[in-house]
Order: sequence, then structure tokens, then C-alpha cells
Amino acid sequence: MQSSEHIKQEKNLPVDFVALARNAAAGDNRARKTVNELAHPMIAYQTNRFCKRFCAENKYNYRCSLESPWGNAPSDALLCEWGNASYGWMLNDLTSEQRLTRFQGTHGARLQDYIYRIANSLPFYERWKDWRFGRRIRVPDYIKDIDPNAAKVYLAMRSEDHSELIAQKTGLSLEAVENIAQKIIIVLTRKHRLHLLNPDREFSLAESSPDDASTSAESGEKDIAVFDPDPEDAQRAITLHSAWQELSPVEQFIIEAMVIEEQDANDVLTAIKKLDIQINAKVSVQDTDRQQLYYFRRKTLAKLADLIGDL
Repeated sequence: MQSSEHIKQEKNLPVDFVALARNAAAGDNRARKTVNELAHPMIAYQTNRFCKRFCAENKYNYRCSLESPWGNAPSDALLCEWGNASYGWMLNDLTSEQRLTRFQGTHGARLQDYIYRIANSLPFYERWKDWRFGRRIRVPDYIKDIDPNAAKVYLAMRSEDHSELIAQKTGLSLEAVENIAQKIIIVLTRKHRLHLLNPDREFSLAESSPDDASTSAESGEKDIAVFDPDPEDAQRAITLHSAWQELSPVEQFIIEAMVIEEQDANDVLTAIKKLDIQINAKVSVQDTDRQQLYYFRRKTLAKLADLIGDL
């Protein structure tokens, strides 16, 4: 017997996404299958992006397990498991029982909209990298000594949350959050550890020095000698991060794809149509063309510039 969600979808009737999420979280196999199908396009797309970004030499030594394989590995090479493993990790993260239970369908949001927003967030990207590279994020003792809430603020800063969101998460006032954040920046600058607030940065371990070993245990990370940016550069980065958080998930997605990663417009068009992402309220997803995509990019870049100027 088919679930009510499948029957509604087959007849193009409105789906009760909240009920679908609750049923899947409760173990309903058919509801779970529907949720997995909704999440599949986003997971496949992000798996493809993340894996290729950190593939390095794997593509020459192992056969790719992505939906669209790439690389020049010999035909008899072993299969690379990172693609399949990443897909499984993302599926567990995005459609876990806890995640589905928290879905409220506010303002008529669809379940795929909820999953899409999480899948395109920086915390999701950081969690994947923690899993992929076996990273353990620990808060240095000198950060904990700043304030009883400094550890929470520090971790939120690493996730590039803006001050208002940090205040909401921690239950602190905005003034208290900004005061603690400023003290964290000062301490990290003095200890030449400001790069700890930029977890995306990659360093070669070939140039590590003996002095770094003594501080690695304290910070909980394998740090090496690097030249940290001065406080003004750090403040500019924080300003940019704050402005970035003001963009919608769709705006962030387009800018990251077309500007940061310099993906071809046709590939981005294919992705937004597959993910059912609408960039113009007056134009359907399937009717969106390159000209509209470029216009959306220009408008978003102008918005980002205005936001930076206002901060």
C-alpha cells in the first residue's frame, strides 16, 4: 500500500512536507524513500563539488565513484570510496531523525528547501571537512580563560556566524558577544594564532618548526609557523563574512559557483534546474536562461558591495 505522500506526488497534489518529515523520522520506509529522493539532487551536486575540490592525486590512482566520474586512473585501478562515503555522510547529516524532526515548514517552506539551505551553509561544509580529514576542533585553554561563554563564541566565529546569530545561539546580548569576539581576536593576534578563525585555509606541513609542536597540544591543532594577517585585515575579513551572511542561500550559491569557483554558466544553469532553484519570481526554473543568470549575478554582486559599504 502506497503512502499518502507518494499518492499526492503522483497526482501532483500538495504534499504535507511536515508530515512527510515526521513519518520518515519515525521510521516509515516509504516516507524515508521519498525524503531521500528529495535530497538526492543536492547531495549528488555537493558530493561532486566537495570531492573534486580535495581530490588531489586520487583521480590518477583510483577510479572515481562520483555520479559523473572524472580523472585518468587506469581501468584496473581500485575504486575510490570517497565519493560513495561522502554521499552517505551527507545523506545521514541532512536527513537524520533529529534534522527531520526539527523541520517546521514555516511560511510554506518545502522539505527540499530546508535541506537545500542546510546543504549550502558553511557549517555543513565545515562538518564535511571535519569528517573527511578527521579533524577534531578543540578550543584552546587561553580562549576558555577569556570568559565562560568564550568557547561558544569562538566556535561560532569559526563557522563565520554573524554577531546577531551568535547572540541568538548563546543567549547573550549582542554587546556581550561583540565584546568577547573582540577579546578573542586580540588574544589570537598576540599569540600569532589568528588563522585559527579561518578553518578553510590549507598549509603545507613541510615547513613546521620545533616551536610549533609545543603549541599544537595547547591549540588542539597541527599548526605551523605562518604569517598571520594584521588586525585590520582580520577586521576586513569579518566585515566580508558578515555581509556574506546577509545574502540569501540562493545568492550565496550563485556567487560561489560563478565568481569564486568560476564555473561555466551552462553548468550552473543545469544545476539550478536540477535543484529546482528559482532566481526570478516571474520566470519559472526551467525557463531561466544565461542572460537572467548573469543579471542575477550582477545584481547580487552589487548587493554584496552595498552591504560591505554599510558595515
